[in-house]
Amino acid sequence: MIRSLLLTLVITTLGGCAGLGTLKQASKPNDLYLLTPKSTFSQSLPRVQKQIVIQEPTATAAVNTDQIAVQPTPLQVQYLPRARWVDRAPLIVQALMVESFENSGRVAAVGRSTVGLRADYVIVPDLREFQGIVVGETENSKTVKIEVRMNIKIIDEFEDKIIASSSFQEAVVSTSDETPDLVAAFDTALGKTMRDAVEWSVRKIHSHAANNPRPSLN
Repeated sequence: MIRSLLLTLVITTLGGCAGLGTLKQASKPNDLYLLTPKSTFSQSLPRVQKQIVIQEPTATAAVNTDQIAVQPTPLQVQYLPRARWVDRAPLIVQALMVESFENSGRVAAVGRSTVGLRADYVIVPDLREFQGIVVGETENSKTVKIEVRMNIKIIDEFEDKIIASSSFQEAVVSTSDETPDLVAAFDTALGKTMRDAVEWSVRKIHSHAANNPRPSLN
């Protein structure tokens, strides 16, 4: 009976060790990746003495995540293993859009919709593409094209109506299928998309404000 009890204790102890080992492996942290705002813009951009609010972009469930999406086929979405964005993709894009508008040096004030800023104009983004697409494959590697596509709507808060809408898209082929190179391609594609979106938005707001003079909220 004593031998049986000792054997049971040994088995239980070994089982506990195996469980802890599995738990440690499962809890191994993911690599977290950042993206950067755009900081270079056309010198011909007009100055807009208006306050702008950037809403959180809408997105599909496949994109509205902190996971890095890659499509091996047009009808399939997978995610890079052991790699994550630092936040959900729409929140990252929202924060970077705010910084990019600030970096343009052409707007009186800009902020996210959550900070309670009284806006003259609201930017409403829809993040329609934000993933890698496998466009070629060899025995040892895959060729991945990063696609970023956003639709931007500008709302005049005074009249509560859309004054302009347009889409912006960039595609960048990654130098390899390794995660750091894929992230670098995401950064390039998003940066070009944001630059075009910011410049277009500033020009549209400037034109609309000039044709519809009213007291500023700042």
